[in-house]
Amino acid sequence: MAGNTSVPGATVGSRLLAVLDCFDVDHRELTLTGIAQRAELPLSTARRLITELTDWGGLERLPSGAYRIGVRLWQVGSLAPQARNLREAALPYMHDLFQATRENVQLAVLDGIEALCIEKITGHKAVPTVTHVGGRLPLHTTGVGKVLLAFSPRDLLETAVAHGLERSTIHSITEAGRLATALERVRHTGLAYSYEEMTLGAISVASPIIHAGRLSGAVSIVTHSGTSLDRLAPAVRTAALGISRSLL
Repeated sequence: MAGNTSVPGATVGSRLLAVLDCFDVDHRELTLTGIAQRAELPLSTARRLITELTDWGGLERLPSGAYRIGVRLWQVGSLAPQARNLREAALPYMHDLFQATRENVQLAVLDGIEALCIEKITGHKAVPTVTHVGGRLPLHTTGVGKVLLAFSPRDLLETAVAHGLERSTIHSITEAGRLATALERVRHTGLAYSYEEMTLGAISVASPIIHAGRLSGAVSIVTHSGTSLDRLAPAVRTAALGISRSLL
């Protein structure tokens, strides 16, 4: 749920944001009723806000009557400097990495206590993944997530632990002590590994993108569980260092 917009005193702005917050990777198209339910808004209020957003171009009404995010929001979102600059710097290295390995290549940034995928390159022979551009991933079960945890301030780990380390598979690390030990290795080597911790049959290796001494994101390869990550790790590390040097 977008949450608590039905409480007295909620502003028009918060209600508009609640409508937009209804949409995610798993909810790309929603009906009026679906939006009202997820945003916890009266149907009449949801209808009015949706009409305003549609007239502005933030939402698009489909022939079926459902709604999806409109092009205007994509235009606004593309102006975000961090994601835009990082993506532009990373894409050449990501393409090189994909051409050399034919494996999934992902680029992620920190978003709260999750990893946000801002770019992905894949091929028809690559292992299927649950990751989509714009999708979020847990920090403790993914290669990119562990990188973002390892190179962020310590309080992020504490927040993530307090929020709960959910078990995605039998291989997920759900103990705070084990996770802290794993993150120490990531900081020492500049590489993070995930062995079927997010999805059975899929493993990954990731490396940090650091510019001017600050973490900008993480790049990774996600591949079949039978693949040797030790063979792929140097290429991922090299790509991360190249992206880091290319950032303005």
